[in-house]
Amino acid sequence: MNEYFKYLTTSEEDINWGLYLKVAGYARIKANTHYPTKEHPSEYYFEWKNGRVLHEFQLNYITEGTGIFENSAGKFQVKPGSLLVIFPDEWHRYRPLKKTGWVENYVGFNGSVASHLLKHPTFSVRQPVIQCGIREDIIDSYLKIFDLIEKEHPGYQQIASGMVVKLLGYIISIEKRKGFSGKQISKVIEEVRFLMRQNAAQEFDLEELACRHNVGYSYFRKMFKKYTGVSPGQYHLQLRIIRAKELLISTDKSIKEISLELGFQTIHYFSLIFKKKVGMNPSEFRKRVN
Repeated sequence: MNEYFKYLTTSEEDINWGLYLKVAGYARIKANTHYPTKEHPSEYYFEWKNGRVLHEFQLNYITEGTGIFENSAGKFQVKPGSLLVIFPDEWHRYRPLKKTGWVENYVGFNGSVASHLLKHPTFSVRQPVIQCGIREDIIDSYLKIFDLIEKEHPGYQQIASGMVVKLLGYIISIEKRKGFSGKQISKVIEEVRFLMRQNAAQEFDLEELACRHNVGYSYFRKMFKKYTGVSPGQYHLQLRIIRAKELLISTDKSIKEISLELGFQTIHYFSLIFKKKVGMNPSEFRKRVN
């Protein structure tokens, strides 16, 4: 298959869902051929000298070949494993090098949920080409989207939108892991996370924990937050709140007993922290779920 694409209709229900697909496709562009092909509708087709502006997001994953991507932020090299992020109402243009061609997999989508998700710092007009490498999980996501839009079974838009969210999640995960590949700190963080999970009620001296692993605390704290999204102290606190919820639901223990079991100094402090994290105090939570 050298090329497959499908432009999609959307219902009011699809739009209200918050993320809906506009187009998806695949193309194998051979060396020394015109790009893009002229089969696409006028709002998608473009000539290199003019570029184009779309009114949707697109994710274009290049699995073979090399090329170039340009937008208002500059010129970016494209290679196998590059993922091109296109934003609505932003001028851009891209093409494979004549001598190599390329293979592209793309999906276009829009919606209020899409706009919210693409505000994540991983996605930026200033850095529109993300080097993901050749990843089976990303390719599989595109193939599943192609299958869904080909069959167009009832509800396919909602399932396909879930695949787009999954795809965005993969991209964020890949970017987060880049700073840890082959580094000892990732092993240290995993060991500390395991220790905290196994002993959620225990108090930890985080500086001493870092020292035990021959890591400076400020570096450990910075990398832990980059790895998990929260500081070591907040990570441990969240584990204690999760455990508190379990005890409130599955046991008849008093709130005082639970607060002491989880290492909180006073029942008042436990209730204060619980309400801040959960949105209600422990008594209200127990009544609501039972």
